[in-house]
Amino acid sequence: VLAAVTADPVPVQGCRTYDLAPMVYVATAVPSFVAAAFPGGVDAASLRRAPTLRFDRRDLLQVRWAREALDLELAAPVHWSPSTQGMLDLCLAGLGWAMTPLALATPHLASGRLVELLPGRRIAVPLYWQRTRLAARLLERLTQAVLAAGRSDD
Repeated sequence: VLAAVTADPVPVQGCRTYDLAPMVYVATAVPSFVAAAFPGGVDAASLRRAPTLRFDRRDLLQVRWAREALDLELAAPVHWSPSTQGMLDLCLAGLGWAMTPLALATPHLASGRLVELLPGRRIAVPLYWQRTRLAARLLERLTQAVLAAGRSDD
């Protein structure tokens, strides 16, 4: 591996780290799941019962969101999907709620296929581009392209 996007600001030995724009995540579910799992609204009790979708055991975005949105230490049933697209597919199938990257959620939110659990309560994860210090023209061009794309608001 010569380069990678990471959420860790500490450079790997022999690498440089560059700041990118944060990735914004939104708590989403299909309307039918929200109606069934949160009939009285999203609160601490309903969040403890409602299944969450998590990428892996290190994925604590749902825990962070619950803490920031409701001051709740989340302990809820979990379905695992080590794929971003897989998590979105499980969410769209109504199997749980997920922290979805806003870029992926936007078209589904606009169409009504997904809704935010608590509108406007989003979290941002800082991202970094790490690349080897190896001098290579192609790697430098790739770095410049990633930085240009990763620092834009689009």
